[in-house]
Amino acid sequence: MDEKIFVAGHKGLVGSAIKRELEERGYKNLICKSHSELDLEDANSVTKFFDEYKPDYVILSAAKVGGILGNNSYPVEFFVKNMKIQLNVIENAYRTNVKKLIFLGSSCIYPKSAPQPLKEEYLLDGKLEKTNEMYALAKISGLKLCGAYNREYNTNYISVMPCNLYGLNDNYDSQNAHVLPMLIRRFHEAKINNQKEVTVWGTGKPLREFMFAGDLAKCIVFLLENKNASDIGEFINIGTGEEVTIFELANIIKDVVGFMGDITFDNTKPDGTYRKVMDVSKIKSLGWSAKTPLKEGIKIVYQDFLENKNIRKNPIN
Repeated sequence: MDEKIFVAGHKGLVGSAIKRELEERGYKNLICKSHSELDLEDANSVTKFFDEYKPDYVILSAAKVGGILGNNSYPVEFFVKNMKIQLNVIENAYRTNVKKLIFLGSSCIYPKSAPQPLKEEYLLDGKLEKTNEMYALAKISGLKLCGAYNREYNTNYISVMPCNLYGLNDNYDSQNAHVLPMLIRRFHEAKINNQKEVTVWGTGKPLREFMFAGDLAKCIVFLLENKNASDIGEFINIGTGEEVTIFELANIIKDVVGFMGDITFDNTKPDGTYRKVMDVSKIKSLGWSAKTPLKEGIKIVYQDFLENKNIRKNPIN
């Protein structure tokens, strides 16, 4: 409880959830730095930070993230920024003898045409989805680097790949938010502006899996306290194992927000990958599973949205 834990990315959706979970469990020595205090893309700054603070544990949730539009429009930034962050943190964790590092990736690492549900062994079995290919390549590089350190230097670096996440402190920016927070914002604005309908991209048929970020945080702490890289293998999926259509998701959000108009689907817009659900049998076999039902989680998130007017761009850290 008194050892030093560096939560990289503590202001983002995932990092803030992990920080809250650790604090609620009584951890006393958390190290958290904002982007203005520590630029994780700057190798010299990261080296100085590790030399000064010498964290015992590192949770690497900091990343450049965004939705389809952002990934497709700025592929260089999504690759270069994430590669710099990962290399700087992982290399310095090894150099300063960090006891355990947990690296967070994304389900977009899997091939576009991979069988469903997505099993860990499907990695690199096919071509990636083009719209987020560069982000996916950066995350694949990160998990592969952690695995290489484990093999070559006997480190204890765990890589986890979460499904689509939502939660407190989410990103509701109109240009680069993910689908669930984007729909919350659209339905809320339609409600307060007395609009008659909300238009959703695509056909509404694609299937997606969503997990409350607070559940992921509980899983990260579970792994931190109870498991090592030898228990995990190269990486492990974290998700609910349950899926919902975009049509069903839109109607759940409409109900939670209290929008009384209609929903229309613009089938001239892309659906993206038709189905993407994680196989979570591996994490369940280790003794953990997600607990928050989707509608209950969305109620919590919408209340947070209302209380904090939480329309912002998601910072890197």
